[in-house]
Amino acid sequence: MLVANAGIVADASLGAHTEANVDLTLAVNVKGPLFTIQKALPLLAENASILVVGSSNSVRPNEHLEVYSASKAAVSNLVHNWARQSRERRFRVNVLSPGPTRTPGLIGAAGPGVDQFAEAVVPLGRLADAEEIAAAALFLASDASSFVTGAELFADGGYTRA
Repeated sequence: MLVANAGIVADASLGAHTEANVDLTLAVNVKGPLFTIQKALPLLAENASILVVGSSNSVRPNEHLEVYSASKAAVSNLVHNWARQSRERRFRVNVLSPGPTRTPGLIGAAGPGVDQFAEAVVPLGRLADAEEIAAAALFLASDASSFVTGAELFADGGYTRA
């Protein structure tokens, strides 16, 4: 099992982007997983599972997070392509795209109104707990998903479909 989890938000509103912030976001969020997986390829056993952590923002971008969202959409696209290339080595590769999750980063960035935000926009009416995202990751890592590759699993309480 290999997990490629890279994410940084260095975004701004349209008209306020800097080349440095765009370069940083794309370097960490796209190049990070790509080169991590590329380096690990010789170490992967047959039937290995690669999990790339994406974001629900890949399909439902939040305002002022367009570069972050685009970077996570790029990762999803890469994984779909890698799944087609995995035949020779016989590994699986999938994307886990969490929705709003109760983490120190989100709570710190969003502030005290984050629970009201979740109640308003997440069909399940709350933020995910980190343990729920971990359970989805364990599913994709386990033999229970032995015939799943190229998939994007949204663990988002329905956020991307609401």
